[in-house]
Amino acid sequence: MQQIFVQEADILEDNRILVTGEDANHLGRAIRMKAGERLRVSTDQGRNFICEAVSFDKNTMELQIVEESADTEVSNRIVLYQAIPKGTRMETIIEKAVELGVSEIVPVDMKFCIVKLDDKKKKSKVERWQKIADSAAKQSKRSKLPIVRPVMSYKEAVYELISLDISLVPYENAQGVSHTKDALSQVTPGKSVGVLIGPEGGFAPEEIDMVREDCEIITLGKRILRTDTAAITSLSLVMMASEWNEIIQ
Repeated sequence: MQQIFVQEADILEDNRILVTGEDANHLGRAIRMKAGERLRVSTDQGRNFICEAVSFDKNTMELQIVEESADTEVSNRIVLYQAIPKGTRMETIIEKAVELGVSEIVPVDMKFCIVKLDDKKKKSKVERWQKIADSAAKQSKRSKLPIVRPVMSYKEAVYELISLDISLVPYENAQGVSHTKDALSQVTPGKSVGVLIGPEGGFAPEEIDMVREDCEIITLGKRILRTDTAAITSLSLVMMASEWNEIIQ
């Protein structure tokens, strides 16, 4: 079943929705959706519906709401602060992070980042990364579109990270899986969670010192993980903790 996102204002009288622009073209011309076929529609206000295609006319598709659909979001705001990796790894991280329920992704420029972007490249990269996030949100049937935010400096990221309810920093030199378990037990419904992932070269000593007092320094196991693996592993743990702790509340 296809998934699209619309504005609340796109819902008209008689429970109809008018879809225009790229989505209408994609559904009508690329997918060749026919009258009577169904798709999932989520609004910017967090409402979700199953709709039927009614008609397609040039760049506009008309849908009819059939029923309300279940919300697919986790009960926590999850923010990933990701050191910018080389190659296409950021694209993989964004795609998987969105599938795992992340709310926001913040690219972070850190000391040992191999890739250094100028302002022009930062803007174009963020635009591309947002498109990847949008596509992943549709594929995974998210109820809200995650946001890829502008690149931050490490100090900016840490300042914001420690303002969240729970701040997790996976670190290769951390020990004690029991502490990781205790930290994840704090991921109860409604709390905001930040996850800070270091670059291929690891955290600089002064960078990890900046977060020791205000963040939970956790381990992801005995092995050294690549930055993309660390991000996916961390978010998988947070997602499962969120879902599990919601059940037992």
